[in-house]
Amino acid sequence: MSSKKMPLRMCIACRELKEKRQMLRVVKNTEGKIFIDFSSKASGRGAYICDNPVCINKLRKQKLLNKVFSSAVDDAVYAAIEEEYFGKR
Repeated sequence: MSSKKMPLRMCIACRELKEKRQMLRVVKNTEGKIFIDFSSKASGRGAYICDNPVCINKLRKQKLLNKVFSSAVDDAVYAAIEEEYFGKR
């Protein structure tokens, strides 16, 4: 039997395809609120970021979430993403 295929998603920083469960999803919902989606089931426009430290630094430096969502993203969102990755190492 073949194993179940895992969905692939593209990192917004390095543009590499990786397994969905290895990445962090950031969502902009219909009200315009941007937040980290730990369940990967929240409705709205999603963007994925991988766990590479270079990608995390590039995310804030180039304000990639602002470009992806075409709106201003609060620095608290960037700080929460950095805390999620760098805080648990």
